[in-house]
Amino acid sequence: MTKQSGDKTSTIKGEDWAGEMGTKWLANLARFEGMIAPIGAALLARADFQPVERVLDIGCGGGGTTIAIANAVAPGGEVLGIDISPDLTAASTKRASDAGVGNIRFICADASNVQLPDAPFDRLFSRFGSMFFAEPHQAFANLRSLLRPGARIDLAVWAPPRDNLWMMEMMGVVRRHVDIPPAVPRAPGPFAFEDLEYLNEVLAAGGFSSPDIMAYTGQQPVGGVGATAQEAVSFVLSSMAVGKALDEQGTDVRAAAEGELLELFAKHHVPNQGVMMQGKAWLVSAKA
Repeated sequence: MTKQSGDKTSTIKGEDWAGEMGTKWLANLARFEGMIAPIGAALLARADFQPVERVLDIGCGGGGTTIAIANAVAPGGEVLGIDISPDLTAASTKRASDAGVGNIRFICADASNVQLPDAPFDRLFSRFGSMFFAEPHQAFANLRSLLRPGARIDLAVWAPPRDNLWMMEMMGVVRRHVDIPPAVPRAPGPFAFEDLEYLNEVLAAGGFSSPDIMAYTGQQPVGGVGATAQEAVSFVLSSMAVGKALDEQGTDVRAAAEGELLELFAKHHVPNQGVMMQGKAWLVSAKA
């Protein structure tokens, strides 16, 4: 289907994690976490946290990884989760309390400039929480200041969109109905660190050395584990920026795109697993 004459151009705006995007993440927490759980598990295994370590979890979202780290570093260790969304940090605090996890705290703050009186920490971890800094060189320098010399960081960031078919095919559908300009390379956003040369530059400028980067590839369950094709469509349109872009074009355009997304996701649906589409991320470690 082609775009109708008169369709407007829409820009996918930067994620407002302190406001609307944080609220959407919380409203769809189980599906968001389910979608990226395989990558998070691989990053946690690679990090191999040990008891007694003090850890920062940056952009901790709903606190799932923070709780996993807290369990790994017990007894004697502790973890501090930092997120810019007040909704998410409040929900994470309750989640940890309900789970009976005591060696854990959460604060609402901007990790690019936060100052912590109980620094330095032994480790830093971030599952898709480090790509949104407006000034990444300065942000990573600030993160370095929160760590002891020799401390290790472990990050997961998205590899290029062309290697993430869950994103590429979805955007292909959306762009048949609304003109969305290509993302600006290296701009803050999910794919800010797709270019490893740029990622290494940012790490070095922030004071980190000995980068070790490996590729993770696997099938991403769009909309979470076990989601039907319709549930995956609802998840995408209610929680991702493309939904808002389609809404701006009117109900007819949105309905047409929704139908094509349903057809796309149905092709990739695997019974008892969900809508499985290829994804790729970089798992990054470095030394402070």
